Amino acid sequence: MPSVYFTVTTDLSYDQRMIRICTSLAKAGFDVTLVGRQKKDSIPLQEQPFHQKRLYCFFETGKLFYAAYNLRLCFYLLFKKMDGICAIDLDTILPCLFISRIKKITRIYDAHELFCEMKEIVTRPRIYKIWKWIEQKTVPHFKNAYTVNQPIADEFRKMYGSHFEVIRSIAVLDKSQQNETKDKYILYQGAVNEGRSFETLIPAMQWVDAQLIICGDGNFMEQAKKMVKELQLQHKVIFKGMLPPTQLRPITNKAYIGITLFEKEALSNYFSLANRFFDYIHSAVPQVCVNYPVYKEINNLRDIAVLIDQLDPATIAAALNELLLNEEHWQQLYQNCKTTASELNWQKEEIRLIAFYKKIFG
Repeated sequence: MPSVYFTVTTDLSYDQRMIRICTSLAKAGFDVTLVGRQKKDSIPLQEQPFHQKRLYCFFETGKLFYAAYNLRLCFYLLFKKMDGICAIDLDTILPCLFISRIKKITRIYDAHELFCEMKEIVTRPRIYKIWKWIEQKTVPHFKNAYTVNQPIADEFRKMYGSHFEVIRSIAVLDKSQQNETKDKYILYQGAVNEGRSFETLIPAMQWVDAQLIICGDGNFMEQAKKMVKELQLQHKVIFKGMLPPTQLRPITNKAYIGITLFEKEALSNYFSLANRFFDYIHSAVPQVCVNYPVYKEINNLRDIAVLIDQLDPATIAAALNELLLNEEHWQQLYQNCKTTASELNWQKEEIRLIAFYKKIFG
């Protein structure tokens, strides 16, 4: 039974993508350990079919956090026995490369995004230079790698000549999620970060007769709350904070409209395939989504979203009002979501994941 360690900088309680991946591999016979961060306000971990370990760091943000966490991670992994190690995105790749060389074990890279091309990095030249250097010095040494869509895989091939398999981060099919009675609120779930169009989404709510519920946290949270206060939208925009999957899922299931917006100036956003995109589909929630290549390709199979080309407040408000006021259009997307969930789901996608790891470890 191969032992594989997965490393993230997230709090494991909220990382639905990694819970899916580790659960599938554990059920397929792998001895899986997921290592993440322990925050001051972390909730107790729920029991999973894989091992979990959280590492505490005094610093919780910025360069000091990444330096401290990577040192803690490296020291922790050094004394663990394993057959393989997988770095999830660039922020834990250095310890994984070091440990794999020391222990002479298989190393794997799981790229959920083009890390260096996120807005919060690409707009900061000094920070970008550091992360790009790390990427250039590490990624070419990971011969076993996968990512969430073909455009990102193509970018890695262009940059480093590296081959990346495509394993999409799709929700688990559970048809009971689609039976909830909808409440007429709009939902954003996920990281409240730069580049997610909160600067235009929040002002758009001035012309939308519904509540926007935001479930998540991130580096744009304080600015988002300040904007809500300045526009006097406290009655319309509700911040729920970070929620574990068991608490988030009922909110998603009852939502009337979902939000998937990214600024396209950052290449990682333009080529993204967000977890929430599939979460909305699987909860039969029509959504307003950016008209970027991967989302457009999926929406072309069957309309499940209103795709928009512009991210100004007027365009966002018009798209939201179209779904709120046009019952026939909403019903069409709602029914299409149910059909699409049966076609695109984790039960089918995990076959590719398990085959990838079995090929590596035999």
